[in-house]
Amino acid sequence: MTFQSIDPMQNTSLILNLIAKKQKAIGENLANIDTPGYTRKDINFGQYLGNANSPLETKLSATLGSSPVAEEQSNEEINPANELMVLQKNSLLYSMATRRMSSIITEMKTVINVGK
Repeated sequence: MTFQSIDPMQNTSLILNLIAKKQKAIGENLANIDTPGYTRKDINFGQYLGNANSPLETKLSATLGSSPVAEEQSNEEINPANELMVLQKNSLLYSMATRRMSSIITEMKTVINVGK
């Protein structure tokens, strides 16, 4: 699945869904730090956002990588400090995306109210 031109609300919804998937992968990594044989997972989804026009989507695309599939990072040891840092970064991206969605909804309300 690749990113297609869709309206800003759908685009932001896609971003929020992908951020949620990354959050889940980070949680699984933290939960399995001491599990023998567990392979670290990561979500990179820049290919979904590479053609986006908004500065938010462009920034997310540059920051988050290339594929929405949970990729196993072979031979990569899970470092709790690094996972917590990625978790915090993901939280900030989520905050940016929710602000974007709020802005879109506010714009839609304004258009509806002006059109009355």
